[in-house]
Amino acid sequence: MAAVGLSASSFINRERSWIQFNQRVLAQALNPQTPLLEQARFSAIFSNNLDEFFMVRVASLKSQVEAGVDQLSLDGRSPLQQLLDIREQLTPLLQQQQNHYKNYLVPTLQDHGVEVFRYTELNRQQRDWTTRYFQSLVFAVLTPLAVDSAHPFPFISNLSLNIAVLIQDSAIGSHQFARVKVPRSLPRFVDIPTQLSTLDSVRTVVLLEEIIAHNLDVLFPGTVVTGHYFFRVTRDADLEYLELEADDLLQAIEASLRKRRLEGRVVRLEVDEHMPQGVVDQLMAGMAVEQEDLYRIRGPLGLDDLFQLTTTAQPQLRYPPHRGRVPPPFRRAQKSLLADGSLPREEFESVFDVIRRGDVLVYHPYDLFAGSVEEFINQAADDPDVLAIKLTLYRLSKESAIVDALERASEHGKQVLALVELKARFDEDNNIQWARQLERAGVHVVYGVLGYKTHTKVALVVRKERHGVRSYAHIGTGNYNVKTSRFYTDLGLFTCCSMIGQDLVELFNYFTGYGKQQRFRKLLVAPVTLRDRMEAMINREVKHAREQRGGHIRAKMNSLVDPAIIQALYGAAQAGVRIELVVRGMCSLRAGVPGLSESIRVVSVIGPFLEHSRIFWFGNGGNPEAYIGSADWMTRNLDRRVECLTPVEDPLLRQKLEILLSLYLQDNCGAWQMETDGSYRPVLRRQDEAERNAQSALIQYWQAVQGKADLGAAAVSDAVT
Repeated sequence: MAAVGLSASSFINRERSWIQFNQRVLAQALNPQTPLLEQARFSAIFSNNLDEFFMVRVASLKSQVEAGVDQLSLDGRSPLQQLLDIREQLTPLLQQQQNHYKNYLVPTLQDHGVEVFRYTELNRQQRDWTTRYFQSLVFAVLTPLAVDSAHPFPFISNLSLNIAVLIQDSAIGSHQFARVKVPRSLPRFVDIPTQLSTLDSVRTVVLLEEIIAHNLDVLFPGTVVTGHYFFRVTRDADLEYLELEADDLLQAIEASLRKRRLEGRVVRLEVDEHMPQGVVDQLMAGMAVEQEDLYRIRGPLGLDDLFQLTTTAQPQLRYPPHRGRVPPPFRRAQKSLLADGSLPREEFESVFDVIRRGDVLVYHPYDLFAGSVEEFINQAADDPDVLAIKLTLYRLSKESAIVDALERASEHGKQVLALVELKARFDEDNNIQWARQLERAGVHVVYGVLGYKTHTKVALVVRKERHGVRSYAHIGTGNYNVKTSRFYTDLGLFTCCSMIGQDLVELFNYFTGYGKQQRFRKLLVAPVTLRDRMEAMINREVKHAREQRGGHIRAKMNSLVDPAIIQALYGAAQAGVRIELVVRGMCSLRAGVPGLSESIRVVSVIGPFLEHSRIFWFGNGGNPEAYIGSADWMTRNLDRRVECLTPVEDPLLRQKLEILLSLYLQDNCGAWQMETDGSYRPVLRRQDEAERNAQSALIQYWQAVQGKADLGAAAVSDAVT
């Protein structure tokens, strides 16, 4: 329901807002200024995002409808109304994506030597090659399943691409229906040897399902294939587990994963637009699909596989490659530099020496994750003076240098604690495997606080030094994941502030024991202090504004949907507080509405990197406060997760955060601004205005100081203006 004192029209539906975000992603694919292979990547991201949206959000709304839940959303819509709105909003976007693929992406790629052929477009030699490919590699993998009185309708797995085959028995003339699953173990875009092409091609591909479809007679000997049609299924993939009743959380989640794979109901059925209604009816009946869950698609299904095209060796069709730098404060603390002889041994210093001199702020991917976070954990694992390492693991890559370091530290006899969040959506199985591996290595592994998901990203190193024990900390906005660090923008603070160290000691005790810490010295921790402190700082800006000290709030986050925070921001705006928000995804707040939010501006920045950093800045009457951390302004982050924000108190580092916020707010290349009706429009550059692209400017600045001393916040400002 709407917040007290506000009408439903004061809020934007979160599902609608999410679809608008994904529309902005699609706009990057449709933009002819985007490099061609990057267009394919953004189109793949659009599809991948939609898959997760259906598996979680649409599935949740359908559950509410079936359970008879009539609670209205913030904007006054029932679950059924929201489902109908979702379909209405998505239909034109799906058509835009397919039109772009067929009418622009494929023919333009061909102009650059990348041929994406339909099977019917292949020449004789290429068809002969695909036949040999099918016989030697594909045929043995396939399992055709008939559907008749002796063979019930088969289970269709989540996100699987399938072929509905109509066959006729040549002996008795009967018609049958069969299903063939397109194997995920083989590439979707099959590379044909370029020497078989009549053009000077760099790459020639054809879709795997088309190769299978044109060899179906081999799968069904003695019959006549009278038709084939592609379809794809999306199932409810949100885990359900009774955590409070589980004796073993790991086993409970494993059981839930098995149930999700085998029992998740269908929430979307995508079919080839040419599929006859009789075949559609059979699929819908076999999987209990409702009419509103059916999507007829005019083109290839599952375009998330366009990721496979982006590996084409055509660098001019991609964004220029970016490799981050080793953060200047850590330049002399790299073991690798010492090992290869590029740094004299007497000039080497440890990361702990660096952090003792002052806090260090890093910004990935512009700053290398390996040259900062991984180096911090690696040196902690090998330093004989380190007594303990503790950190939280939410999402990890398939290979992790951090896990290797934790295992090595345990072997060296250090106390090592890893909080592995087993409930990280779609990473549950991966995290279970990591948890077991760490336990086998002697690491103390815990799964978090009962009833809460631990989303915070913190690491603590306890070190014995000349004057006693000192704690070193890293608090970040992103996961300890080297893979995502290359294309997610995330901030991290290294500090040896004693009060932050003590806060983290008590926070980890909260994770591992029964203590319920209610107060922290510096950190803002959800669900304990974060919400109250955020609302208090918003209200403090109201007081400053009323006393003519210029209330001002700037913040950057992924999502803003919490009704209490939105209501507090509306109240601040009405009191004259200037509010500037950079919200990448969902935003239920309406900006610029007369009498409600005239002084609030909301922008969303979409670019080569996924904006993932969170910054919260409050003017505080000329004595600013700034925080970074893992939490968005969402109810789940404030009330149902363990989150952590740290203050950035060093004036120079805080100034850098202020400049980062200004960069995003001044962007006129990749920014979109919210209108009063909740829609977004691109921020257009005036003819007399310089081009300002926040991500490009940051790349240029970081490259300019590659290997040099950090030029400071003023230099950042100079480099981007």
